[in-house]
Amino acid sequence: MLETVPSKTEKSGTRPPRSNASLALICLLVTSGMLGAAFASVPLYKRFCQLTGFGGTVRQAEAAPTIVLEKPITIRFDTNVRDLPWSFEAEQVSQTLKIGSTGLAFFKVTNTSDQTLTGRATYNVMPASAGTYFQKLECFCFTDQTLKPGQTLDFPVVYFVDPKFATDEETRGTQEITLSYTFFQDVNSVGKQAGLQVAPGNGTKALGVKPSAGL
Repeated sequence: MLETVPSKTEKSGTRPPRSNASLALICLLVTSGMLGAAFASVPLYKRFCQLTGFGGTVRQAEAAPTIVLEKPITIRFDTNVRDLPWSFEAEQVSQTLKIGSTGLAFFKVTNTSDQTLTGRATYNVMPASAGTYFQKLECFCFTDQTLKPGQTLDFPVVYFVDPKFATDEETRGTQEITLSYTFFQDVNSVGKQAGLQVAPGNGTKALGVKPSAGL
């Protein structure tokens, strides 16, 4: 009588391959996790840039430095608007101040449309290496700003250049810094400002947004 020889699979106890449905479920879970991590990283990345000055992002400070150097630095101001019917300009082309001293600049924004609109400003500095040392104490950036039709507002920015700027090998020879702002329409407010139309007959009234009370 012939003796049956166990197969390699039986010897090793290896289980049969997972089904295609199981593999698809695993891939879906991994993809969802990666997407969730990507969305969660956006505010973390923005906070990281604000804390470190990475990529020319202006740092946010809690207090002005106690040391003021005699060395002057010139700050130039640049303003831009993207896909938003607003006029946006700096009320001063540039300012020259001593490194470590506090500067105060004003920016004027006007809503030139016939609708109430909400915008948000982003910012950075050039050269990018100055982002570590250019710090703001007060700023309108990364905060929703709502303007009524034809409304004009003045926004202050309080800033300083850290004295360490003058000793860093990458920045100590720099005599000029450009602070640049760009206003975008806040995408989260577009639907709210346009209002939500609800089909009649379902017992729900159309939803809209009351006029903004201003800032």
